[in-house]
Amino acid sequence: MTTILGIETSCDETAAAVVRDGRVVLSSVVSSQIDIHARFGGVVPEIASRAHVELLTPVIAEALVEAGVDETGIDAVACTVGPGLIGSLLVGVSAAKALALVWDVPFVGVNHLEAHFVAAFLEEPELEPPIVVLLVSGGHTMLVEVSEIGKYRVIGSTIDDAAGEAFDKVARFLGLGYPGGPAIDREAMAGDPNAIRFPRAMMDSGYDFSFSGVKTSVINHVRKNPEVVTADVCASFQEAVVDVLVTKARRAAKELGAKGMALAGGVAANSVLRERLLDACTDDGLHGFLPSRAMCTDNAAMIAATGYYRLRDDGPTPLDVGADPNLRLAIFT
Repeated sequence: MTTILGIETSCDETAAAVVRDGRVVLSSVVSSQIDIHARFGGVVPEIASRAHVELLTPVIAEALVEAGVDETGIDAVACTVGPGLIGSLLVGVSAAKALALVWDVPFVGVNHLEAHFVAAFLEEPELEPPIVVLLVSGGHTMLVEVSEIGKYRVIGSTIDDAAGEAFDKVARFLGLGYPGGPAIDREAMAGDPNAIRFPRAMMDSGYDFSFSGVKTSVINHVRKNPEVVTADVCASFQEAVVDVLVTKARRAAKELGAKGMALAGGVAANSVLRERLLDACTDDGLHGFLPSRAMCTDNAAMIAATGYYRLRDDGPTPLDVGADPNLRLAIFT
């Protein structure tokens, strides 16, 4: 048995978890900074990194207690080395290396994007590759073919705004607060998704995404029609974004002969996206996987699980490896 402590500090969630053999979650602790950043309408990098410094030690201690282990029961320490906010990443990387040295166990650097894919197999062990994963978050929107854990091929990605970024910007414009995704999701429940026909950029061409145009279209429409119902705007905007995401994912799965489709990332918690993707999988005879909402957001269980596979396949990460805010998934293809 291999028991790994995972640490996640790539953005504004301070998290630690203990996972055994890449499958069994013994503990998962997440301390959110949403309330800290809400007043600013988004994540402030300097504030995020300072909060990680204050929160990480007690979060790690809680994860160990909850798992019922101490340092003698930890076989390796894994942490996110990128992509993310450099200040935030450095807090986690420094702590993980220090613990690995003190405990005399391997240090394992984890790509945050890969961890989102592994989260699907962590919660759904019977998920059979190849699958197409639709990763949708505030910083990333991409379609990835997963042939097995550790073997990925990026099929398409956003050429401008990520879907989550577009949600945040539209929500901020509408005065709905931060984070924008959940706010728009809630508001849209009372609206008509067919009230306004917002553009679906690049929906029928390739697998890349573009959400800058639909964001601008929403802003222009509201400025020209100040009397418009906010709930209708949210529902129509959400419908446009989800329509593009599901259409492209569905086409990719069919053309690649995938056995299933999975969601990943923070926007995977969106109720309409979850419903539409699952319906598409049912219609196409695919195994559809929707992560729990706890696994949609950044967490350390997915980092620890990924650390297990990286340690198994690649061995320990050298201690001179640093944090990389622009780390690409291509290093694992």
